[in-house]
Amino acid sequence: MGTIDSDLYRGITDFAHDTPSWFQHLMEVWTELGLLLFAVLFVVAWARARRGDPRAFAVAVLAPLATAVAYVCSELLKSGIDEERPCRAVSGALPSLVDCPVYGDWSFPSNHATIAAAAAVGLALAWPKIGLLTVPMAILMAFSRVFVGVHYPHDVAVGLLLGTLVTLLLVRLLTRPGARVTEAMRGSGNGLARWFAGPGPVGGGYGSSYDGRPRGGAHRR
Repeated sequence: MGTIDSDLYRGITDFAHDTPSWFQHLMEVWTELGLLLFAVLFVVAWARARRGDPRAFAVAVLAPLATAVAYVCSELLKSGIDEERPCRAVSGALPSLVDCPVYGDWSFPSNHATIAAAAAVGLALAWPKIGLLTVPMAILMAFSRVFVGVHYPHDVAVGLLLGTLVTLLLVRLLTRPGARVTEAMRGSGNGLARWFAGPGPVGGGYGSSYDGRPRGGAHRR
């Protein structure tokens, strides 16, 4: 691995060992707990979107789907690149704060960073205001993976980029068909489908094009 990246890894892990033990434990917990928090936010975003227009609902449903696809892409890259973990490969580095993953659990890219970025961007697209929370969450999770000593900085940087790109691409490609599926589910005779998609907004939805002007047959003066 490049000298600059190894030096940066050593610098961050040295800093980690200099921090108070309570902060180290906090980062150790956050590196896993953050994923659970993203899952909770997915549920909240879905619940909010059930009364939104079909496009908004489609994006809320696509957010966790895109996160899963991003994870699969990350795993495929891992299996093809086989980069050893820095906690075994970087000479002169202090021990990692958590157990170094077993041999064969490769380092590049970071699954955690990929998942965090995909989730953060998907949630921000579905619920723009929450992006002020989710984007910093994703960056902190990516940093925590280097902080605890199990990833190189470039692992998490590429993971953040990969998760972001996958989510943006899928949302762009699938929002329109997803909105049409949502409309079909809301008008379905299947009670479970109607419950999942929600009632939608009052007074119209994705297919509504009424703009207040009189239609054919209205009296003209």
